Amino acid sequence: MHTLFLAPTGYAVGLNSISLGLIRALEQAGLKVGFFKPIAQPFPIDQGRERSCLLVERTLGRSTPEPILLDQVERHLASGETDLLLEEVVSRYQQAAAGKDVVIVEGMLPTRDSDYSAYLNPLLSKSLNAEVILIAVQGGDGLKQLAERIEIQAQLFGGIKSPKVLGAIINKIDSGDGIPAFVERLKEYLPSLGSTDFQLFGAIPFAEELNALRTRDVAELIGAQVLSAGEADRRRVSKIVLCARAVPSTVPLLQPGVLVVTPGDRDDVILAASLASLNGVKLAGLLLCSDFMPDPRIMELCKAALDGGLPVMSVTTGSYDTATNLFALNKETPADDIERATRVTDFIAGHLHPEYLRSRCSLPRELLLSPPAFRYQLVKSAQEADKRIVLPEGTEPRTIRAAAICQERGIARCVLLARPEEVRAVAREQGITLPDGLEILDPESIRAQYIAPMVKMRQSKGLTPEMADEQLRDTVVLGTMMLALDEVDGLVSGAVHTTANTIRPALQLIKTAPGYNLVSSVFFMLLPDQVLVYGDCAVNPNPSAAELAEIALQSAESAVALGVHPRVAMISYSTGDSGSGAEVDKVREATRIAQERAPGLPIDGPLQYDAASVASVGKQKAPNSPVAGQATVFVFPDLNTGNTTYKAVQRNANCISVGPMLQGLAKPVNDLSRGALVDDIVFTIALTALQAASIDKQEKQKALEQGQPVGA
Repeated sequence: MHTLFLAPTGYAVGLNSISLGLIRALEQAGLKVGFFKPIAQPFPIDQGRERSCLLVERTLGRSTPEPILLDQVERHLASGETDLLLEEVVSRYQQAAAGKDVVIVEGMLPTRDSDYSAYLNPLLSKSLNAEVILIAVQGGDGLKQLAERIEIQAQLFGGIKSPKVLGAIINKIDSGDGIPAFVERLKEYLPSLGSTDFQLFGAIPFAEELNALRTRDVAELIGAQVLSAGEADRRRVSKIVLCARAVPSTVPLLQPGVLVVTPGDRDDVILAASLASLNGVKLAGLLLCSDFMPDPRIMELCKAALDGGLPVMSVTTGSYDTATNLFALNKETPADDIERATRVTDFIAGHLHPEYLRSRCSLPRELLLSPPAFRYQLVKSAQEADKRIVLPEGTEPRTIRAAAICQERGIARCVLLARPEEVRAVAREQGITLPDGLEILDPESIRAQYIAPMVKMRQSKGLTPEMADEQLRDTVVLGTMMLALDEVDGLVSGAVHTTANTIRPALQLIKTAPGYNLVSSVFFMLLPDQVLVYGDCAVNPNPSAAELAEIALQSAESAVALGVHPRVAMISYSTGDSGSGAEVDKVREATRIAQERAPGLPIDGPLQYDAASVASVGKQKAPNSPVAGQATVFVFPDLNTGNTTYKAVQRNANCISVGPMLQGLAKPVNDLSRGALVDDIVFTIALTALQAASIDKQEKQKALEQGQPVGA
């Protein structure tokens, strides 16, 4: 699945026309193409749906998801809710991408009223893991200025040499010595143009006839009163003539497609235009200005011309102002002008060179989850999983608010362990609305029913009923027993408890998953361009080689469960065979063990962090590695290294970290940081629901392999 983001380099580049032509060209090349306009940018006269979407649907017969309304976008930006905006973009994008080889995404155009396209377009392209094509038009600029504008815009997306910036399409070229000569001259200022680093996908000549508005469109745009519609729906304005001189001098100007502009009291010009029309000259129309209405007797004399289709309109503005308004018209294709849109589509498609794009988009592309895509996918998958999650810290305000959010959004069916009256009191104090269906269980009323099962589970440890009753007064232990008995699907704690308080009952009552001997953790690091997995940064202080190998396999499994394609880097202070010592030898041995246990998993080590994460460094230090330079899962040699690195990246790269998520347990139990925000708790609940769903899937798969019946 490929995504092509069309980024305009300035005003009036013909963005939607390029979208139409590119869709047609790629479809003719045999690809299934979708279209997505993330953010609506209606023109002042537009009514109803976004014009770009309507043109794609009506011209190419492609359904498109609704873009987000501009006022909603501005509310998100003003409230600092860019993340929520991008998650909504990803959600709508999924509709356009279903069953497609490639999706054309139309970026935001800069406008004179609100120019935040330079801020949003890079965020949109990153969120959709898109490759960028710049759309440029020369306009009144010289070639040097055009080249500089393209380079400046490319910098917003990583620069011309960035692998994400594929190239450019240059539109509306008005060159007297031909397109090839224009392109060669432009290359003098932009040497990369047309190279493998920066492709030229099309150089499209300016075609005046394709810019011709219908007479009806002109009337609407300038607010003219239509005196006689005639063929205003079909005739087009290719030229505007202001007639202020005598009729003999005007006659040569009366040509097909001409809009004649004259004061309403110029009976001679009105008669001349009508005679020309009767002689078969299909004028675009007659526009009467200066707030003079034509003499009814003259109009009656011209009736045959009007009946023959000559449109006549009137405006109150004078000749100069009328001419100014006409020449300032926005000539974008109206949403209902399918004839013009079809001609534009075919014209542009004929001047594009889709061969490179076809070959690139025909190849499978590994999905790199952007942070908004990760959050969207996390919430969506949790909603589909429909799991019941117990929250032992039932009176903690952040936990109550997170539970309310999860219940309201269908992320999970949350169970708060606390006295209902205490939860309601905290909710009132914090201004939290408790949704219908949010479960609140009083620990005092249910504790007794777990004493006997707990004694049975811990009888080898000499647990007595009295001891069990005492331990079950801890709501974390109580919630863990609910999980052990399959009454809930997962547990989230830690907002006020330590990691040890959360993990100890799980180790005693839940145990580790089959094939694993320890519990570890991962953080999902939401970097600007992609999501990385860090393990173990929270649990094991100094794992042995065998334990480190297990952490690597657990981390890869967690990555898969959350939609991250695992390429596992075993991190050390040395790469390959370049160093020695007890610590690097441990990582080397852990890599060997992990490779033996999972031969199909891309895993390599020891690798230094830069060799694992930076393509150029990885190519230099470990040229034959399947992981170097492109790792998605980073396994650190000890807790000191892992915790320090995750906090440094989190703070200095200003990225969000989701977790820690515990792994290796037979059932999902997750620990929160005591400084967790409400959003952190919501995402951890969603992670827990996904873990539960993944465990269910594995158990069903195992049962199938063993020929056992599988429940619904």
